[in-house]
Amino acid sequence: MYKPLPDSVTVGPSKIQGLGLIATKKIQAGTLIGKIHIPDDREPDGYIRTPLGGFGNHSYSPNCYKLEMTDDNTVWIVSKKDIEEGEELTWFYTLYEIK
Repeated sequence: MYKPLPDSVTVGPSKIQGLGLIATKKIQAGTLIGKIHIPDDREPDGYIRTPLGGFGNHSYSPNCYKLEMTDDNTVWIVSKKDIEEGEELTWFYTLYEIK
């Protein structure tokens, strides 16, 4: 069954911008946290952004990274380092492609 947020994450006030993803317990480095994009050809960009993806904030020094699964093209976030309870989850992203 699909869960919009993993048990280790909640949405809460962000020190970066508005709301963000906050760890509810320690997340070990290398943890596959959850899906942030699911392929859907009906969408203009080809993906549906999940709630996990919608509340993630950008950082130039992130504690997570994006990982595209080759078997189904879903995009996940993975922890780059240990993330402590109460710490915001962040990853590097852009809202547009520079040509």
